[in-house]
Amino acid sequence: MLFSRESVIPLFLKQIKEKKPITVTEPEMKRFLLPLKEAIHLVGFALKNGRQGDIFVNNAPSASIGSLAQALKNIFSSDSEIKTMGMRHGEKLHETLASKDELLRSEDMGDYLRLSMDDRDLNYNKYLSEGDKKVIQTEDYTSQNTTRLTIQEMEKMLLAQPEIIAELKQ
Repeated sequence: MLFSRESVIPLFLKQIKEKKPITVTEPEMKRFLLPLKEAIHLVGFALKNGRQGDIFVNNAPSASIGSLAQALKNIFSSDSEIKTMGMRHGEKLHETLASKDELLRSEDMGDYLRLSMDDRDLNYNKYLSEGDKKVIQTEDYTSQNTTRLTIQEMEKMLLAQPEIIAELKQ
């Protein structure tokens, strides 16, 4: 999410306001972006369309952390430098929202993917003589292989967020 507790945006905004360097772990790190309004819509959609065991995933764009920092610099006309700190233990370059196994059981519902529960039986004997060629052709759904926002698209998205609008008015 854009302004969750785990989001870097509040930190970046604080650094910009204090005219300090914007610290990023790795500029090429990619993350999914889900504004609060879209998260609420996702919950409503899931309540209306969900079945027992379903998981809904937003077909969300991603952005690199470097692009996000640059977009915020542009919006706030900041001359803060973007300083790379390096990755910390346990961090990943990209996020995974759905595995290829989940995608094989998914239904594309436009803005969302419905991931159905795995209801296969545990009779592995039938998998000794049969397989699924789609498994090889399918990739996990990650922030690396989804639509990636440009800096300009990121600016447009950010400028529509109430938190950014409020910061600009200060």
